[in-house]
Amino acid sequence: MASKKKAKKKTAKKTAVRVKKEAPKNAFYAQSGGVTAVINASACGVIETARKNKNKIGKVYAGRNGIIGALTEDLIDTSKESAAAIRALRHTPSGAFGSCRFKLKSLEANKREYERLIEVFEAHNIGYFFYNGGGDSADTCYKVSQLSKEMGFPIQAIHVPKTVDNDLPITDNCPGFGSVAKYIAISTQESSFDVASMCKTSTKVFVLEVMGRHAGWIAAAGGLASTEDNPIPIVILFPEVEFDQEKFLAKVDANVKKHGYCTVVVSEGTHWPDGRFLAETGLKDAFGHSQLGGCAPVVANMIQQELGHKYHWAVADYMQRAARHIASKSDVDQAYAMGKAAVQFALKGHNSIMPTIDRVSTKPYKWKVGMAPLSKVANVEKMMPKNFITKDGFGITRKCRDYLEPLIKGEDYPPYKNGLPKYVRLKNLPVPKKLKKFEL
Repeated sequence: MASKKKAKKKTAKKTAVRVKKEAPKNAFYAQSGGVTAVINASACGVIETARKNKNKIGKVYAGRNGIIGALTEDLIDTSKESAAAIRALRHTPSGAFGSCRFKLKSLEANKREYERLIEVFEAHNIGYFFYNGGGDSADTCYKVSQLSKEMGFPIQAIHVPKTVDNDLPITDNCPGFGSVAKYIAISTQESSFDVASMCKTSTKVFVLEVMGRHAGWIAAAGGLASTEDNPIPIVILFPEVEFDQEKFLAKVDANVKKHGYCTVVVSEGTHWPDGRFLAETGLKDAFGHSQLGGCAPVVANMIQQELGHKYHWAVADYMQRAARHIASKSDVDQAYAMGKAAVQFALKGHNSIMPTIDRVSTKPYKWKVGMAPLSKVANVEKMMPKNFITKDGFGITRKCRDYLEPLIKGEDYPPYKNGLPKYVRLKNLPVPKKLKKFEL
């Protein structure tokens, strides 16, 4: 009898030791695709929320240069960063941990990469996967979420929405877009004031090229520059509308004759009726998308050759998505909320989902956090609705304006030092490697 009691005590003691040794699972966070003015606010939301739940989530490891960091075991230990440094991410632009354009193939096409992910996740006790990106990133996150089912590895994969293009489905809007929209609206307005003041003897047409390969949301934001108080003759070229050269030139010329000048906001994805981009180069990017070479000069030269108007053109390029100094407060708040919600959903046991921004009302503007299954998000693009574009195809409707205006409202200025924004650079200390080198 005494020996049985001793055996029970030993078993109980072993169990207690085992339970004590089982540390909470760590999390892996990574940034993907083109970065934004507020993607780091989402990172801040993820890391701060995880730190508040240390009993359920161990450390947050960030992938250096996105998913590539997971495949090559190049992990960053965010626990080495101070609370102040993580908090400063909220007002710092670009990707603090490095991003990438890398799309995982299907499990059938490249099982080797998925086996490597499992190997790295197991080696570092990772049970949560937070991938912060756009449509292609949602696809990657969805594929990783299938590891539990297809390969028997327990991983909760949550996609944190981000894209300046605003083309993710289900969510009302995407973190990153509101700030780009604000920047483009302001830039269009300010440059139009400039052209108007010089048009009598100098430049009559200003062409601003903005991002947006298939969806014209950013171009539409240029339309906000014209208000009842300060009407501006603006012509917008959307990817959703086939480019009609004759009709376009007639519209520009009419504006110049009536107002003395005209501003053109052209989306990089503007295309001819046969589908060819105005700026087609024939090259492909890492995701297999057509590499575009700039349509602003194409449009500007067209105006000069056919109409004879003096012009200037500019490409907003990285400036539009890096402009944290004039970010929309709505956008910053929503970006942080999406990162926070991703962790909260994971802790509730959710997998293969994306937190969403659900609009409750427009006037006054109210929103709440929702949820969407990744199976309905991956590889789906949300275009501009037809009723958001004027009948002539060159402007935005009242309905579009009502949708856009709340997204650019509010200012969330970063702190300044010596006249410049005070942004943070993290230490990004590496996690010691445990595995053999992996070649991509």
